[in-house]
Amino acid sequence: MAITTRAAAPGSAASGPDAGAPAPSGASGPPGRSTAWAEGVERLRAAATTEPGRLRIIGAALAALVVLFGAVAVWEVSGRVTAADDVVGRSQPLSADAASIYRSLADADTASSSGFLAGAQEPRDVRLRYEKDIANASRLLVSAAANTGAGGDSRKEIALLGEQLPRYTGLIEQARATNRQGLPLGGAYLRYANEQMSTVLLPAAQRLYEAETGRLYTDYDEARAWPLASTGAGVLALAALVWAQRRNYLRTHRVFNHGLLAATAAAAIVLLWLTVGQTFARSGLSEARTGGQESLKVLNDARIASLQARANENLTLIARGAVLAADKKSDKYDVDYEKNMKQLDEGLARALRLADDTSGREPVSQAVAGVAQWKQRHAAARESDMKGDYELALPQVIGDERHPDSSGASFDTVDASLERAVAHEQNQFTRAARGGLGALGGLVTGSAALAAVGAAAALLGIGRRLSEYR
Repeated sequence: MAITTRAAAPGSAASGPDAGAPAPSGASGPPGRSTAWAEGVERLRAAATTEPGRLRIIGAALAALVVLFGAVAVWEVSGRVTAADDVVGRSQPLSADAASIYRSLADADTASSSGFLAGAQEPRDVRLRYEKDIANASRLLVSAAANTGAGGDSRKEIALLGEQLPRYTGLIEQARATNRQGLPLGGAYLRYANEQMSTVLLPAAQRLYEAETGRLYTDYDEARAWPLASTGAGVLALAALVWAQRRNYLRTHRVFNHGLLAATAAAAIVLLWLTVGQTFARSGLSEARTGGQESLKVLNDARIASLQARANENLTLIARGAVLAADKKSDKYDVDYEKNMKQLDEGLARALRLADDTSGREPVSQAVAGVAQWKQRHAAARESDMKGDYELALPQVIGDERHPDSSGASFDTVDASLERAVAHEQNQFTRAARGGLGALGGLVTGSAALAAVGAAAALLGIGRRLSEYR
């Protein structure tokens, strides 16, 4: 008998074992892969269900916190050490050099007018003083240009000073040569040179000093800033270590875990060292600023005021009323002299208040006495000049063998006293600033080493607990 096979009609159900099974809903395909992050989280979650797994997690977290504490401490302390080192070795010396540039220029102007008053035969010591001032200002300008960053305000002022200083010295040489010939035009050259000094050179030097002092104060602030991030990281690391030891005690009733105890000691030492070191550094830098730099600034301003007063006193005799003040009645240089002396009095009074020891107060007191004497002698010379007795007024100002008690001698006393006061305050600053820098010595290396020891100790302590489960 023949067997015939009938094909399934279209649309009819297929035969076979799965013929009656319902079709799966949705798209078919292989199951989606889980990401590495998801797998890691899943493994971590699984590990956290057992005590050995939890201990491994705790050990890794403790080591990471201790290392983080050490890294942040190294980063912050390195910044403060760099700033403190800049205060001692870079920004304060640049500020002092800028002040010296100002003083040298003002003193050169004073010496040039003193030499002019002496007549055709300029005294050799006055000439040497002028040349020394110009050479010192030129040398310091070269040094400042080499140590000042490009593009800043200081660079512009240095360029201006370098451009204008030769013009000033050229005018002085013209005034000196004309004066030797006995021509009255020499006084005009000298007055023009003084105008260049007072309106161009000294303002530029003042701006340079202010810019360098501003950078010094910025370095102060950076060096004194408290390391908040490392302090917070240290407290967090210590809290985690204490918690881990308490947890260990509650579960095992063992008081000490030597590894965790060593890690805690290392972190505590770093935090204590950081706190004490920064405290002493702040104290030293604060003393350097208030007891040194602030006094230096006041004394430098006072010395500059005295130099300008002396130059104006000389020019009063040179101009002989040729240049009037704003009121069109008074002598301009005499008015400027009175203004400078007022600034000098105020500066010396403030310097006395800031002086914190006998060595600092003594030269300032001598300067105060010298100023009082200077005023008396200037008044006598001015009275002689106003009476038309120029021949008497001249030696009363510049001095000679018959008039040793001149206003110039009083000025020399004031200038020498202020120079000693500046030297004393500079030493005070250097000592205090170096003490502040020294307080941070070794902290960077010590923090890194102790953090590494603490992390290793934490891992060893947890490892000791894990060995109990083997």
